[in-house]
Amino acid sequence: ETIAPLYLDKTVKALSEGGELQVESVVLPDGESFKTLDVLQAVWDKALKSKMDRGTTFVALGGGVIGDMTGFAASCYQRGVYFVQVPTTVMSQVDSSVGGKTGVNHPLGKNMIGAFYQPQSVIIDSDTLASLPDRELASGFSEIIKYGLIRDAPLFEWLEVNMDKLLARDAEAIAYAVERSCINKAEVVAADERETNDIRATLNLGHTFGHAIENFAGYGVWLHGEAVATGTIMAADLSCRMGWIEEDLYKRIVAIMEKSKLPTKVPEGMTAADFMELMSVDKKVAAGKLRLILLKGPLGGCVVTGDFDPEKLQETLLHFCGK
Repeated sequence: ETIAPLYLDKTVKALSEGGELQVESVVLPDGESFKTLDVLQAVWDKALKSKMDRGTTFVALGGGVIGDMTGFAASCYQRGVYFVQVPTTVMSQVDSSVGGKTGVNHPLGKNMIGAFYQPQSVIIDSDTLASLPDRELASGFSEIIKYGLIRDAPLFEWLEVNMDKLLARDAEAIAYAVERSCINKAEVVAADERETNDIRATLNLGHTFGHAIENFAGYGVWLHGEAVATGTIMAADLSCRMGWIEEDLYKRIVAIMEKSKLPTKVPEGMTAADFMELMSVDKKVAAGKLRLILLKGPLGGCVVTGDFDPEKLQETLLHFCGK
């Protein structure tokens, strides 16, 4: 509903030129609160009513929610049809459109219903970011920062210098950040497409805490990138308490999030018990044991581990929640 008035007619016209393709469209409501099987049903309804066969290609035009839902719809329709991503937000361009994770939310957990399903291609036009609200723009920056923290120290240092340019929508700076992020994401996915050896799991830095925040607040109240920003700070705080990173790096992480206009505190009223309950259903829980992505060593280093000090985790939760 957000993107359709801006780009749908242009996209349909471009695809229809020549008369060789039958093009149908479905406009879905945007936002995490609509990322459900009930809403997704409209895509399958349209495909069946239009008698689409296995040669069909589903094209996702929009942000991360639309991309995730369209990809999942494509993975299920007639047991799998072609799928193309055309992401229009920072978040989707630098993260969710690359790598093949698709799905919908469940009332008990984010992205719990889904599939690994790779798109045939990802087509990015960074000019679409010109229409993005400032809050949505900033939300996507948390994922770019993430790449710098887990594997690309020079990118993090570049962001510390150039964040003002990104906030000002400098075309050259945005193109560089998007390209660098896609390269990082593609390299990780190529090494561990289905998260079988913990390499891809490192991309979830801050997400275990962040998903708990989204769930507590109600999907869509906090943007995904906003929750990840606070979650990343919480992961960094625990890493620092464990003695795995220097306090100076923790302070730099807080500073870059603040400079990016991203939240650094948890939702009002959220308790340590709320976090523990919501994190217990995280997809990275293995054999009943919570596993977290934490920073370790110099900038650019991280680990996926269940071997953290539970008392230090409680200290982190109480520090942010107060109770």
